[in-house]
Amino acid sequence: MPEVTRDVVLDKLRTVRGPDMEGDIVALGLVSDVFISDGKAYLSITVPADRAKELEPMRAAAERVVREIPGISAAMVALTADRKAASGAAPVQRPQPAAAPAGHAHAGHSHGQRPAGGAPAKAGIPGVGAIIAVASGKGGVGKSTTSVNLALALKANGLKVGLLDADIYGPSMPRLLKISGRPQQIEGRMIRPMENYGLKVMSMGFLVDEEVAMIWRGPMIQSALLQMLREVAWGDLDVLVVDMPPGTGDAQLTMAQQVPLAGAVIVSTPQDLALIDARKGLTMFRKVEVPVLGIIENMSYFVAPDTGKRYDIFGHGGARKEAERIGVPFLGEVPLTMGIRETSDAGTPLVVSDPDGEIARIYRDIATRVWAEASAARDDKSRAMPNIVFE
Repeated sequence: MPEVTRDVVLDKLRTVRGPDMEGDIVALGLVSDVFISDGKAYLSITVPADRAKELEPMRAAAERVVREIPGISAAMVALTADRKAASGAAPVQRPQPAAAPAGHAHAGHSHGQRPAGGAPAKAGIPGVGAIIAVASGKGGVGKSTTSVNLALALKANGLKVGLLDADIYGPSMPRLLKISGRPQQIEGRMIRPMENYGLKVMSMGFLVDEEVAMIWRGPMIQSALLQMLREVAWGDLDVLVVDMPPGTGDAQLTMAQQVPLAGAVIVSTPQDLALIDARKGLTMFRKVEVPVLGIIENMSYFVAPDTGKRYDIFGHGGARKEAERIGVPFLGEVPLTMGIRETSDAGTPLVVSDPDGEIARIYRDIATRVWAEASAARDDKSRAMPNIVFE
């Protein structure tokens, strides 16, 4: 069977009518880049934010016609709201929004109410009590390893925990948690998350082969993230930990714009160069009014296993000083150890492989502080959630 190309998919999508039945979605410029891997097609359709629910049949039609293409086993199509991206589309008459019932809120979320005079509250994830982003200003600081052990430590502290790998370009959760295989699709568009060590996990690494180079632009990243958040059967969770990609790009803005984050945890190493990049992440989350739950200093120091002598390889205490300087909590220090590296490579994180060890205790203490800060931020109902407009 010949390989399915992007042009084949676009030709098929030309049969899908645009909003108000004017033109087709390809001619109107509403279709993002199309990514095809392992017989699966991924794309998004850009629509006005206030018409997303109304235009769901258009999204379903696009997904249906793509699935009909010989050689395509599955299609993942999402609606992306971006106020400028649809500028080439025909003018759309927008109906007046119906008044929302007073006091309507999603159960289990303090974000579910619309602030007086503010923007509409972001939709939460059914059954998920709090969403915590773990971020870093740059790569190489051990953010994903921290995310995994933080999630497992939260579970060890008695919480029901899920973990979302939001690093589209470099997903690492399949390796860190020793999970292989593909998620199963269940009723409707929902898929069942993968599981190990009592964590429910979702990652692009489960959907795309490890060797595949992901070359996606903003709308595709946004689409994939929202689908992994809202079209996964997470079940009842106290907290969903989101391992963010490094930096301050599309993924971070998508999470801040469309997801009711309880807060963000910043991971940094002690040296000045890493702290400079960490400040960018801190500044970004503050600008979009996402609470910064605190800073973790990873690779804080090294203790030689043979002599017990301590070495501050990357300096020490820089993250604590930065937290004090800007007035956010300092969550703790995680040392650089051979055990963390070895268990991460083996897919057996220290919190589960050595639950009574010193490193596991450090992660559990950090998890206790993170959960306390997240609970306080989540209960602050006076904080209005922002509505970001891309200019």
